[in-house]
Amino acid sequence: MQKEKFSQEEESFPGDKTAHRESGAQSEVSQQSRNQPEKKSKPTRKQQLDWLHLRMTILLLSFLFLSSLVSIMAAAEPAGCKIRITDKGLEMLKFETQKFVEEELSNISMPEMKGEEGRFHYTITDVKITELNLSHADLRFIPDVGLLFDVQNSSISLSFQRRILYWFFYDTGNINASAEGVNINTGVNLIRDDEGRLKINNISCDAKIKKMRAEFSGTLGRVYDFLARFLTTGMRFFLNQQICPALNHAAMVHVNSLLETIPVRTEVDQYIGIDYSLINDPVVTLRSLDMNFRGMFFDLSHQNIPLVNYAVEPVIREYDRMVYLALSEFFFDSGMFSYYSAGIFQMHIVNEKMPKDLEVLLRTTYFGAIMMLNPALVDAPLSLQFAVNSPPKTFIKTSGATVVMTAIVKVMVLPPGQPPVQLSSMTMEAKFNAKVSMSGKRLAVHADLRRFKIFSNQSALESLALIPLQAPLKTMLQMSVVPLINNWTKRGVRIPLADGMDFIEEVVEYHNGFIVIGANLHFSKGLREMMAGSSDIEPTTSTSTV
Repeated sequence: MQKEKFSQEEESFPGDKTAHRESGAQSEVSQQSRNQPEKKSKPTRKQQLDWLHLRMTILLLSFLFLSSLVSIMAAAEPAGCKIRITDKGLEMLKFETQKFVEEELSNISMPEMKGEEGRFHYTITDVKITELNLSHADLRFIPDVGLLFDVQNSSISLSFQRRILYWFFYDTGNINASAEGVNINTGVNLIRDDEGRLKINNISCDAKIKKMRAEFSGTLGRVYDFLARFLTTGMRFFLNQQICPALNHAAMVHVNSLLETIPVRTEVDQYIGIDYSLINDPVVTLRSLDMNFRGMFFDLSHQNIPLVNYAVEPVIREYDRMVYLALSEFFFDSGMFSYYSAGIFQMHIVNEKMPKDLEVLLRTTYFGAIMMLNPALVDAPLSLQFAVNSPPKTFIKTSGATVVMTAIVKVMVLPPGQPPVQLSSMTMEAKFNAKVSMSGKRLAVHADLRRFKIFSNQSALESLALIPLQAPLKTMLQMSVVPLINNWTKRGVRIPLADGMDFIEEVVEYHNGFIVIGANLHFSKGLREMMAGSSDIEPTTSTSTV
């Protein structure tokens, strides 16, 4: 210890005892500080605020990231159903729109006008629009916005009553006026609302009347011609002020009420419903309006079961017809899944429903099994129980559409007054051709049995014994099961079109993974009649019937 202490002193500055003492004192202090717990310094107010700002920034960035991720996931949802309205369909809609606009403008009401010019005092009342000539009208798409209704160089004819006082002379009569160079430019912005429904969000409108003329009738008609300049100026001002509000009310109230009649989430029958909500805003180009719908069926007793769409998204490339409807495999698969979930794909064939030749074959095939169970059951009734064991799957190719179905078939003997006894269980695999058709607004499917196979779930030997049952079971399937399926599907399901608008001249094309139906449009009602019918319908999201 002394040697170590001596060596340490030699390493210090020789002769400096104060330094040695200070060094020793510092060593003792540092040794004590190491032995004692270190005290943490309290953060300052500024440090606390900086830490709080840092945490808030991290939370904000996390929220923005999650919001972006959810938006991307929502935008990535493929459409099960698409509808395209082309510029050719818009051409037909233009005629109906023009009639509707003329009717709306004809209902414009104008206030009483009073004024004076020198010694003339006049009053204008009973203003009526007698004729509209909107022959130079056009309806076209505005990319990324919606629709544009444009009227150029048209005319409006009016009539109204005058009362004029000049000194002691009082005169009344009729005035015929005409507005020329009428230009109306109305843009309609189309969006998807919160319920997934197509809706007019807002409109932009600009209306101008270049000139207006008035013709007086009555005793002093020619004398008052010079007053026409003052009267027509006021009339032109009031007309300019009334046109856009009238069109705005027509679009935001009447047209939106018509759009509310289009089914969004509605019942198909007592078992299933369909979701036609838009998954995004409509896509508008110079040539078309494209709408992407979810196109998903659901079981009414389990409406919140989510179905993920992994199918190929439909693609519409054509513009030759007025309207196109595209349906993916997911559209049909969700319907099959919903019926399967509702327990529809089950059947019990017994007694008079059982074909006699099939019953004889079943008794012959399972005679030994019955004798081993109980010889007294030889004359007991036999039954077949069909139950689909997984949702049927749809396959769409260029050659057509097929549906593959797998079911468990049980052969049962029914002892009187006793529980049924199972004789055998077999698996049935069936493949159906599915023919899609369109009529009006209803989409229907007709199924035909294409391939049929049964095999035993118990042994390969029993599968060989079932070969004689193939033909009669196939016949029974065609006579009993297939008509039952077609009975559900022949009524069809309504597509998302407004009342009074139907498909005609339909052409069905099959592609890999989806179907495209091209058609022309037919209006069985005018827009005014369609809107009059919609005014009595209260908007709903789940109680309409397709």
